[in-house]
Amino acid sequence: MLELSDARRLPARPDLAAAHLQGQVAAQRFVVGARRSVVAACAPLRRSPDEQAALETEALYGETVVVYEERDGFAWGQLERDDYVGYLPAAALGAPVAATHRVAVLRTHAYPAPSIKLPPRMAISMGACVAIARVAGDFALAADGACYWARHLAPLDAFEPDFVAIAERFVETPYLWGGRTSEGIDCSGLAQTALRAAGIAAPRDSDMQARELGAPLADDAPLRRGDLAFWKGHIGIMADADTLLHANGWHMRVVKERLAEAVSRIAANGGGDVMSVRRFQAPSPARGRGSG
Repeated sequence: MLELSDARRLPARPDLAAAHLQGQVAAQRFVVGARRSVVAACAPLRRSPDEQAALETEALYGETVVVYEERDGFAWGQLERDDYVGYLPAAALGAPVAATHRVAVLRTHAYPAPSIKLPPRMAISMGACVAIARVAGDFALAADGACYWARHLAPLDAFEPDFVAIAERFVETPYLWGGRTSEGIDCSGLAQTALRAAGIAAPRDSDMQARELGAPLADDAPLRRGDLAFWKGHIGIMADADTLLHANGWHMRVVKERLAEAVSRIAANGGGDVMSVRRFQAPSPARGRGSG
């Protein structure tokens, strides 16, 4: 039997589990999930079906969720992006859509017609996915009628060369536990978003990232741009050998600061010492948190 050690990525409860887990976990019933797409700018995912429950992560527009149950206004399912499991507002989900492009800027507007003078329908964030039917001049026209500034989008298989440069765009973004957008982001959400834009697979939470991203460096190894520094419950990205880039709960925003200052402050405030530093040897195809 599969050990229920981490419910964050296991679509199983005592009363209900995904059909593909039958024979591996114990549950009263097993169901085949239904693929749905996020139709809100972003949808909060929580550990329990309660609007007051803590935010675990966010599903962005156009991302796919495999739903195993809908009840009382909530959908219990698993994000295809990183396998995270939880409860989302059922109203934020719609019919599945085959996306062709992703948002490649911090935020872009969805207009009702190809004119920047019209009131936009909504603003969607970096990493959101859209299904583009055709491009007409400066605008990319989506299958649902929404119009996007074409140069704000990138094909799903087009990746950025430097994930640190992507993370640097978020400097001064407010800190939000569980956030993944330029309206609010947390430390591991920043790392995941930047890495995925560069085509590097990244799980959601900082403890997962500390186990699964890159390879560990020796304690005396010189640091360089792109190294990932981990504390218990926190991740930062090295912008250079001496500068840490991170979303954190001290500044309550994304900042760049001297690594030595961050190390000293985090230790003084009970966050402990750096547990590990990890480095990527080579990018891997994208698939798939902490506070600081």
